[in-house]
Parts: sequence; structure tokens; C-alpha cells
Amino acid sequence: KPAETSPSVVFDNIQGCSLKCFRILLENVSGLSVDDDFTVEVIPEINAAVATFIKSIDTEEFVKKCSENNRIKEFKMSARLLELTQSIKAENIPETVSTDYITVYFESVRNGGGPVLEVQLFPEENSAIITFCDHKGNI
Repeated sequence: KPAETSPSVVFDNIQGCSLKCFRILLENVSGLSVDDDFTVEVIPEINAAVATFIKSIDTEEFVKKCSENNRIKEFKMSARLLELTQSIKAENIPETVSTDYITVYFESVRNGGGPVLEVQLFPEENSAIITFCDHKGNI
């Protein structure tokens, strides 16, 4: 069991459930409020969504509840913890943005960042890989 558990849960196979329905379903299972206690990001390219809990909860227990929930079973969805990572990929970065600006931006506490170890800029893809000193900076 990892020393620290991810605050994010990935839901696969979400195409059968509208975003509004999905958000309500998560509120029902968790007993929490969307936007106040957790956020939802849909990733249509991979038919998935990520719920990130702002309020501290036992996400392993939440995943277990989801696997036992009849509605989630009916939608044929599955839930799993999002792996903790120290790196993220930022996309759609304007060509004029420097690695220094990206570093300062992602170190901003206001933006949910933390100390940045390295920034790899890929101008041909308008993207960058940002590696934090630890995984807490990428939330």
C-alpha cells in the first residue's frame, strides 16, 4: 500500500452516462458536492473522466464503493486510483512562452503548483513536460 494515496479517481467507459448524470452519480456515491468537494474532468478521447477530491477522503474506499454501486455497474463503468506522478504534460503552449515562464507559472501556489525540478519544452508540438520535485506540485 503506498504511503500516500492519490486524491484522483479515474472512471473508464463513461460514454453511456451524460456529464450531468455522472456528476450526480458521484455525489450520490461519495456524499459530497461537485465543485465544492471534488472536480470532474472528462477526457473524451479515451472515454474516461477523472474525479479529483478537494476534500480529504479515503479514495481507496471510494473506489471500492464505486465497484459495488449498482448504477455504476449498469453503466459498465470502472473506477481506479490515478497513479501519483511527478511529471505532467502541458499542451497548447504559445510559441513565445519561455521555460522560465512555465517554471514560474507551475511553481505558483495559487495555480496549485509546487517546486519545479525541470521543464522540457517541445516547440514543434506546442507542449512541455514539467517535472516537479515531488508529486504534490502537479495537483
